[in-house]
Amino acid sequence: QVQLVESGGGLVQAGGSLRLSCAASGRTFSSYVMGWFRQAPGKEREFVAAISWSGGSTSYADSVKGRFTISRDNAKKMVYLQMNSLKPEDTAVYLCAADLHYGSRLGGDFGSWGQGTQVTVSS
Repeated sequence: QVQLVESGGGLVQAGGSLRLSCAASGRTFSSYVMGWFRQAPGKEREFVAAISWSGGSTSYADSVKGRFTISRDNAKKMVYLQMNSLKPEDTAVYLCAADLHYGSRLGGDFGSWGQGTQVTVSS
């Protein structure tokens, strides 16, 4: 198991940028695929992005492709989500998650979760 703590959320105007961070604890961080999900009020949790163990492979939801970038620093046990050109529809709680296998976009496959950080984009 790995423990995850997100930070970096806040209020931003449409077109602006935010960088989310997720700090992990545990000795085997590099063994985990890391992902970002989000959940807006009244909506189901949805996949945003994922990054493989070494960072060599990434995947994105179509809704954020070209605007968001996921990255990781295994030495620091950190994963990041750089969000540019934010839109009001990006407003949600963003959650960091860890999985042992790469390729899934299903939240149920991710075994460890942070508590989330709120991102609000005003129009």
